Amino acid sequence: MSLVCVADFEARAQELLSKSSWDFIEGEADEGITYKENIAAFKRIRLRPRYLRDVSEVDTRTTIQGQEISAPICITPTAFHSMAWPDGERSTARAAQEADVCYITSTYASCTLEDIVAAAPRGFRWFQLYVQSDWELNRQLIRRVEALGFKALVITVDVPILGKRRWNIRNQLNLEAKVKLTDLRSPKEIDALTEVVAAVKGKVEVYMDGGVRTGNDVLKALALGAKCVFIGRPILWGLAYKGEHGVKEVLNILKTELHRSMTLSGCRSVAEISPDLIQFPRL
Repeated sequence: MSLVCVADFEARAQELLSKSSWDFIEGEADEGITYKENIAAFKRIRLRPRYLRDVSEVDTRTTIQGQEISAPICITPTAFHSMAWPDGERSTARAAQEADVCYITSTYASCTLEDIVAAAPRGFRWFQLYVQSDWELNRQLIRRVEALGFKALVITVDVPILGKRRWNIRNQLNLEAKVKLTDLRSPKEIDALTEVVAAVKGKVEVYMDGGVRTGNDVLKALALGAKCVFIGRPILWGLAYKGEHGVKEVLNILKTELHRSMTLSGCRSVAEISPDLIQFPRL
């Protein structure tokens, strides 16, 4: 059976992965309230399309930090990709390179940074940094990634203490001492997005990570002010399904869905996506 949406990859990945690997990838902290609300929040937002516009040509390309990407859908940092696929982050990097999107490599990648760069030498890559208490170690790591061609640092600031991942404890999977999986722990990401966009007043680009499962979600996030969205778990689902090719399929599905949503909403380019498209439900 063909996999036609991101949810199909989730179901397939669960079938293929061991229970402990699946629980690590999918498991949320404590009761998982934020994780569930991140996804549900998108469904409560409606779009207000613009009709009678020439949408014979629709372009999903945009830029982040001055570099062009094929669509505002990039890959967020997640740890230990080899739990999903033997080639790990090398496969993810190759898929991102072919899809022409940014891939943020985790501090806790299961492959060396050098191997990841060698697998996708033309890739657009940023590096996620967990700041260590040893400042010399931080400096050495930053110099290393700069020499390898990483274009930006993505600093994790939301883990003064780690969340309690119950399934990892039950499975006796002791990776929690080093890493969280992904997603800021703020209340519903889409709600936090509007507050951040208002606070920065256009001075910096705003990105969003958390809860995006369809191209329609991408359009909603962009309409609310995000410059780009970053995808976490769906990338790992694609990786578990078919390695590099599975990741490319997930990205292509999201791109195609975004293109369709833009067309149906009357947006011919990313620049035409605006808050006017958003309609919040009446209470």
